[in-house]
Amino acid sequence: QEPLAETGGGLVQAGDSLRLSCEIRTLSVHNVAWFRQAPGNERDFVTAINWSGTRTYYEESLKGRFTISRDNAKNIVSLQMSSLKPEDTAVYYCAANFADWRVENVKVSSEYPLWGQGTQVTVSS
Repeated sequence: QEPLAETGGGLVQAGDSLRLSCEIRTLSVHNVAWFRQAPGNERDFVTAINWSGTRTYYEESLKGRFTISRDNAKNIVSLQMSSLKPEDTAVYYCAANFADWRVENVKVSSEYPLWGQGTQVTVSS
């Protein structure tokens, strides 16, 4: 069983909203992040949240459209995306680690040992 499992991807139109969920299947993870990878591109950081949900960090260009949240009682981290654009089309991955929160590290993919399989988000124009 994968330690993380993403759900909620799909095909939407530009301007729509979509909510992704990451089920955390392993105990005691600290930071959880979302990354995305479009065809032919590298995996890019989207946003991250610490274990208590009190700290978040966003890719600057996505602020205001994307919101990360966490429900530790349900072991779910969510990514609410609004005003979607065709350029948001990508496979979205959640990732987790056991490290302390450090802003300089939370957007670095190599800092996350746990990954889900990804969920495809396609935004049509």
